[in-house]
Amino acid sequence: MIEIINLSKSFGRNKALKNINIKFESGIIYGIVGDNGAGKTTLFRCIAGLEDFEGEIISSPHPLKNYLGFLFSEPYFLNKITGTEYIRLLCNARSKNITKIMEKNLFNLPLNRYVSSYSSGEKKKLAFFALLLQENEVFILDEPFNGVDVYGNIIITEIIHKLKSLNKLVIISSHIFSTLKDTCDEIYHLNKGEISERYLSSSFDTLEKDLKEVAIGDKIEKIGLK
Repeated sequence: MIEIINLSKSFGRNKALKNINIKFESGIIYGIVGDNGAGKTTLFRCIAGLEDFEGEIISSPHPLKNYLGFLFSEPYFLNKITGTEYIRLLCNARSKNITKIMEKNLFNLPLNRYVSSYSSGEKKKLAFFALLLQENEVFILDEPFNGVDVYGNIIITEIIHKLKSLNKLVIISSHIFSTLKDTCDEIYHLNKGEISERYLSSSFDTLEKDLKEVAIGDKIEKIGLK
């Protein structure tokens, strides 16, 4: 469980998050949707304890950082580290003794190669794979589908459903709305640093229609395509 109470975050005069109040429960997949700059990544960084903020975050288990797997939209890797070494590094941080890594390599990654030679999609799959092997209780996935090939996205979608069945708490952001529809139980719309609406799965079509209206309106007609 994660409860966010009156959370606000400012960068100088720019108020990135404004009085956020949300409660996340285990066994439920949550989506966060919003424009670029709406505050999604900032919210995730606050939950992960990577940013100072005003307000309060209550979690169980606690401290959250010891049970949290945070997939960054652009994962960072040390120079001259192989895929296998990266996995062992993250698992050692959780005191997990991992064996038979190659047998568990569900993304068919070249684990013996330096990560610097990976494509952006391979890097994201490696980072996610390592978080899974840590056996975390909470997962924050910032754009997990972005830059990943179609087969990888199918696997990620199925993994998310499996995490739900294991009673994990999962929070996802994605600019690909169809991926949120396929995975989430609830979606929050973050608009200019504020939660504007909460949508249950039964109203996802309404959310998609509302997003299209805001994004498109009559813009395409104004182009005058011929």
